[in-house]
Amino acid sequence: MALSRFWGWFLIHIALFLSLCYAEDPFVFYDFEVTYITASPLGVPQQVIAINNKFPGPTINSTTNNNVVINVRNKLDESLLMHWSGIQQRRSSWQDGVLGTNCPIPPKWNWTYQFQVKDQVGSFFYFPSLHFQRAAGGFGSFIINNRPIIPIPFDTPDGDIALRKALDAGKGLGMPDGVLINGKGPYRYNDTLVADGIEYETINVHPGGKTYRLRVHNVGISTSLNFRIQSHNLLLAESEGSYTVQQNYTSLDIHVGQSYSFLLTTDQNASSDYYIVASARFVNESQWKQVTGVAILRYSNSKGKASGPLPDPPQDEFDKTFSMNQARSIRWNVSASGARPNPQGSFRYGSINVTEVYVLRNKPPETIDGKRRATLSGISFVNPATPIRLADKYKIKGVYKLDFPNKPLTGPPKMETSVINGTYRGFMEVILQNNDTKMHTYHMSGYAFFVVGMDYGEWSENSRGTYNKWDGIARSTTQVYPGAWTAILISLDNVGVWNLRTENLDSWYLGQETYVRVVNPEATNKTELPMPDNALFCGALSKLQKPQDVSSSLATSIIEGRSKLFFTVLMIASTLFLVSR
Repeated sequence: MALSRFWGWFLIHIALFLSLCYAEDPFVFYDFEVTYITASPLGVPQQVIAINNKFPGPTINSTTNNNVVINVRNKLDESLLMHWSGIQQRRSSWQDGVLGTNCPIPPKWNWTYQFQVKDQVGSFFYFPSLHFQRAAGGFGSFIINNRPIIPIPFDTPDGDIALRKALDAGKGLGMPDGVLINGKGPYRYNDTLVADGIEYETINVHPGGKTYRLRVHNVGISTSLNFRIQSHNLLLAESEGSYTVQQNYTSLDIHVGQSYSFLLTTDQNASSDYYIVASARFVNESQWKQVTGVAILRYSNSKGKASGPLPDPPQDEFDKTFSMNQARSIRWNVSASGARPNPQGSFRYGSINVTEVYVLRNKPPETIDGKRRATLSGISFVNPATPIRLADKYKIKGVYKLDFPNKPLTGPPKMETSVINGTYRGFMEVILQNNDTKMHTYHMSGYAFFVVGMDYGEWSENSRGTYNKWDGIARSTTQVYPGAWTAILISLDNVGVWNLRTENLDSWYLGQETYVRVVNPEATNKTELPMPDNALFCGALSKLQKPQDVSSSLATSIIEGRSKLFFTVLMIASTLFLVSR
């Protein structure tokens, strides 16, 4: 009897142990079927890229340290890569979904991404990274929630709403893609340029001082937007994974590729609905000044439709400092916990010695070897046929050059696969100098960098005296105003090959990007995970690619493997129990 009781308790403990092991870093699974569909975001039918027949795609909802598994079925007639903007892919640039690290997913194939959202919280988004696919859709929200044991620096909101905004500033009107709200469909634009008959998107809220968290993403391709809600303040709380000092704004400029969380309090009367507005910023074309996205905020006890003029945008057409001063006011909440219990400010970035400095200067597009190209520091990046990370893994020579200059070239521009040689555990200062005539935003994969300074004019070493060395916001995408500079600091603690690019798709496509290669001289799985078993091969390694077994996927094998482990252990324990009797 005692022995039977022992084995009974043993089985219970085995089950609990396995459950706890799985619960420590849980898995979340998603299936993405990427297709073309016909949609009418502006009242005119057109082809868009949808995920699971939705435009925009579904929201990925995860929690800090979750293992995220996304099986992507490419049903387009072209290759595809999905990029997870702002997700740091700790120790695994293999999963970043850009050409420097991944071979594209061929048409009619499926490929499974698996990565851990290690030590991250906040609001992000995903999109297809090849060519101009992002202009056609394929994007969606990516939320990383706090673990329950980590407090958030505000009361738990009564609701959480993801707003996704896109505005195409291509030639003419192009395809605005709508200003997308709550994952359902576009804002209705004003009737000046867009035909009547498109319904306003509506956000429903409850009155009585309820608080709602609004997650706002500009997933457009080149246009900054100003976001505002009639008669309501926007309390800024988070940006791209960093909690901010909480400040009220009547409106905020949101630049291409940027994400924010606002806290909205329903503190107005319900005599009518309220307008939600997003309008183009920093554009010269008179047509674009007329393009305004409009949606509706509706209290549940509203007594009528929204009325009156739309809330005004900032009146700063002749004051170029307003928007920059607003950007400078966004600061890191150094006392708040982020993904970990310790305060964000416990990482004292301002006291770390800089080990390497790069000045990256852009210019308007120019002709190189008869082709229209965009450059960084005089170099227009050429994506190699063999991804950089694969070339390193298989020791293939001549794929890229580790010679990106610290300062802009003085000679004629050139087209090269030139990469920055980052020092593992170094501390890099990057100055982004925008000598173009339009607004740019820059993004770096693999990291949250510290935005420590920005100003108009040409950066000089004396500019360091203006740096914010205490509470500069940590984020993955920053704006650089035309004729101005922005300085960022990066702690190079994430091994891999990481994309540094403009988010302006017309310039990114023309070569305004590079990669930062960070290598641990001591090879170990503790700083970089092995190449995934399902890695695709292309370029010089094409012969290694096997035909795809469409009946299986990595996601299926993960589930099956976990199930087999669980039942194997239980069967062994059960057998021992029976034998003992």
